[in-house]
Amino acid sequence: MPLTRIYLIRHGATILTAEDRFAGATDVPLSDEGRAQAARLAERLSGLPVSAVYASPLGRTMETARILAAPHAMEVLPRDGLREISHGHWEKLTRAEVEQQFPTEAAAWDEDPFTFAPTGGESGLAVTARALPALLDIVRQHEGQSVIVVSHKATIRLLLSSLLGFDPRRYRDNLDQNPAALNIVDFKDTVRARLMLFNDTSHYPEDTLVKPDTAKACLSSWWAK
Repeated sequence: MPLTRIYLIRHGATILTAEDRFAGATDVPLSDEGRAQAARLAERLSGLPVSAVYASPLGRTMETARILAAPHAMEVLPRDGLREISHGHWEKLTRAEVEQQFPTEAAAWDEDPFTFAPTGGESGLAVTARALPALLDIVRQHEGQSVIVVSHKATIRLLLSSLLGFDPRRYRDNLDQNPAALNIVDFKDTVRARLMLFNDTSHYPEDTLVKPDTAKACLSSWWAK
């Protein structure tokens, strides 16, 4: 099988990004900053051969994908399996609010976010079970081609954990994804994948570039200690 390249991209910043709220299933729009981030990434990718553009069906991912697809004159193909993790009754709350209102759930989730899910929400395992088949189906359909796939922070980290053999229980602590970040994954086949670029934001304006030494809490208690 010839190499298949996936440009795996997180959506741009939203109106809730700066507040670090749980907003996985909440359909919030891109902010003006998010649209600008996506536009700069679209310019960066405009000269590359792209065979298709896929996205989670949520508004923020579809809008990001449409901006990225415009230079290639392509329609965006929604894939439900790529949507973000649902946090159930934590949606729209800050981490501090969750810890205050649901301390038992918060502690269990901190211990193992891969198998635990808040009430009404999804575990990381459940997200992987729908997102990985969706991604691998795209790889099969586009053998030897390059494809843009726009998804979400948790979903992308869970996908990479699975593809690369990382401990998925640590996906929140050990992997990050900035808004409109670019990841590149090459597939020899649906079993063998190699990460070529991770969480790259070099298309950001110079004064807002994310430096490697600026790891932040990002809703992970481990970084906040």
